[in-house]
Amino acid sequence: MLLAMKIKVAITAAALASPVALTIAPVTSGGYRSKIMTSQVTSREYARCVDDAGCPRVSHASAISDRPMVGVSWRDAMAYAEWMTNKTGVLHRLPTDEEWVFAAGEKARDEALPLADPVDPAQAWIARYEAEANRARPVALDPQPAGTFGRNENGLNDIGGNIWEWTNTCFLRMTLRPNGATQVTNTNCGVRVVQGAHRTYMTDFIRDPRTGGCAAGVPPANLGFRLVVEDERLPAFRGMVEKIALKFRIRL
Repeated sequence: MLLAMKIKVAITAAALASPVALTIAPVTSGGYRSKIMTSQVTSREYARCVDDAGCPRVSHASAISDRPMVGVSWRDAMAYAEWMTNKTGVLHRLPTDEEWVFAAGEKARDEALPLADPVDPAQAWIARYEAEANRARPVALDPQPAGTFGRNENGLNDIGGNIWEWTNTCFLRMTLRPNGATQVTNTNCGVRVVQGAHRTYMTDFIRDPRTGGCAAGVPPANLGFRLVVEDERLPAFRGMVEKIALKFRIRL
C-alpha cells in the first residue's frame, strides 16, 4: 500500500512540476488535452535551466528575477522546454500559432486584410502598408511585472502586453485559389510565428528584435515565451511506472 501511494505521488508530482501556474483553458493537439501557462516564463525560472546547463546563458533587458524572461530566441525557448520535459517527465513545448490564438481569446488580433483585386498588386501593398502603419508601437520597453496588462477571459496574464511570445509554427506563404481554398507555396522553418500585440515573424536565432530579424510588421519590444504542458505523461515515464506497478502487483 505504501509503495502504491509513492508511485501515485510520483506521477502527481511530475504533473505539478511546471514552474508556474497553469490555466484551466485547454488547447487541443493530436488528441491530447493540454494546458498553457498562465504567465510567461520568468528570469528566475530560466536561470535554473542555465545553472543546470540546460539552457544558453543570455543577456536580457531585466535582471529582476520575477519579471518575464526576455531576450531569448526560439532556440533558447526550445532548450528550456526540453529541459523542463526531462526534469518533470511531462511534455513541455511551445504552443502552435493556432493554440496561442485560441488561448488568447478576445486578446487575439484579427490579422485579415481587406480583399484586393488580384490583378492589381498595388492594392494589396497599400492594404498591408495601412495595416502596419496603424499598429501602435509599445510604450514600455522593459518587461513589466506579471499581471500588469491584465488577464483575459481564459485566465492568461499579459496577453498582448509588451512581450511577444514565440510559437512553434513555421512561416508559411500561401496563395488563395478561386474556389477559396488555400495552397501552401513555401514553408520556412528558419522563421517562426511570434504572437503578442500583433502577429509577426522572426528568424529563429534572433534574441533582440530591435537589432533586426523581424520578417514582417512592427518589431516586437521583447521576445519571451510561455509553454504548453501536455496532460498525458511521457510514454517512457508512464511505461516505467507501469512496469514497477506490474512487478509489485499494484493497481494504479
